[in-house]
Amino acid sequence: MPRIRDALDLDSIPAPSTLCKAFDRLEMAVWRVLLNVSLADLPLNGVTGIDASGFERAHASTHYTKRTNLTIQQLKTTLLVDTATNAVLDIHVTTTRKHDTQIGPQVVKRNAESIAVLTADKGYDDQKLRRLARDHDIRPLIKHREFTPLHKAWNTRLDSDLYHQRNMNETVNAAIKQKFGAFVRSRLWWKQFRELVIKCVVHNLERGLAIASEEGECT
Repeated sequence: MPRIRDALDLDSIPAPSTLCKAFDRLEMAVWRVLLNVSLADLPLNGVTGIDASGFERAHASTHYTKRTNLTIQQLKTTLLVDTATNAVLDIHVTTTRKHDTQIGPQVVKRNAESIAVLTADKGYDDQKLRRLARDHDIRPLIKHREFTPLHKAWNTRLDSDLYHQRNMNETVNAAIKQKFGAFVRSRLWWKQFRELVIKCVVHNLERGLAIASEEGECT
């Protein structure tokens, strides 16, 4: 956090009450703008990976979880990651059991200009998603579920070097959870979403500082 504080030219971290008021005041769209701004100085290469992970909702209060009859204990959090920098390009959060093939198109449409290659595992195996990607001049590298020999042949022909870059999604998910927790503290859904966006923004800022430091050492 000291590096982030210095980068933002802050003498100290704002008080928790100040942050809570900011949560209430800023519109949802503003949080996505903040995420985009956090990417400004990163050398993105357009090769992206999409994958989902879960963040616990029950951490804040077991009593609250029981009292509100929360049946889904996790937030399904889908991250679109730039594989060159391990930066988070976009985030989609849902409290439902929505399938990956329903979430994928939303993320692609929002970020089509930033994506040259889209890598994804078999959970995103859907011809509509592939067509959508191609319509936006995006190369889809999505594994097929192997129901026939033809599916196996298609998987064999995938560019393995590019496809395996999707492993960066797991690296980013693990890094965010390790640094900032695999849970959300907020009780309200819309605050939970914003809390996850903040995790991604801070992660991107740290990636930017780390890359700038590495480049400085090389010169």
